[in-house]
Amino acid sequence: MDFILYETDGAVATITINREKALNALNSQVLDELDAALDAVDLDVIRCLILTGAGQKSFVAGADIGEMSTLTKAEGEAFGKKGNDVFRKLETFPIPVIAAVNGFALGGGCEISMSCDIRICADNAVFGQPEVGLGITPGFGGTQRLARLVSPGMAKQLIYTARNIKAEEAYRIGLVNAVYTQEELLPAAKKMAAGIAAQAPIAVRNCKKAINDGLQVDMDQAIVIEEKLFGDCFETEDQKAGMGNFLEKDKEKKLKVVPFQNK
Repeated sequence: MDFILYETDGAVATITINREKALNALNSQVLDELDAALDAVDLDVIRCLILTGAGQKSFVAGADIGEMSTLTKAEGEAFGKKGNDVFRKLETFPIPVIAAVNGFALGGGCEISMSCDIRICADNAVFGQPEVGLGITPGFGGTQRLARLVSPGMAKQLIYTARNIKAEEAYRIGLVNAVYTQEELLPAAKKMAAGIAAQAPIAVRNCKKAINDGLQVDMDQAIVIEEKLFGDCFETEDQKAGMGNFLEKDKEKKLKVVPFQNK
């Protein structure tokens, strides 16, 4: 692949969008390669995925304006679908995905970060949906995910004004979970990913599906989704081992308790 780097470390994999000279902007080739990279992840081994950008200046600066500038209506809609299909695959990926936002996350960059389960960023990160300044709407899910992640009013303000926000404000409004220095960012993402990978994998996958699917329906339907995924965990090796270990540790603790003797 020309623009995607893929590395593994135990049960954690890292995908790096590697188009640094173009600030990691998304064109059709990058989207196709990202799609292929996701398909190639060995889900029997990998339990958590990190997505980041090459360099220290930009995560993903947006979709490639040079490519978009000459599109017809039909081509524009098709390009939007290409991006949405890849981002939706990322959002519904069976294992958790952490976005390590190492700089500019504008337009498509903000949108791809919102397709990840968790967002952490460097203190130089800048987020925004500047599309209306270019005469278009966000096209890769920005109008939908931003309103769900922050609030409809805040999303409308950011999208209508095309205003960019810095890391501190992104944290304040709940767009990111934490802010780190550039040097701390990737180690923090890897530490978090390792913590996720250490948990029971079937349970983690079911939790992701329960949260994502439950957010799309009302509470009565959502708890049914949870019940089924909760039940799905039983009779698995994860459940037997996890509960067996807990009960064994509890038994050991009780055996170590020395009764108080009043002499």
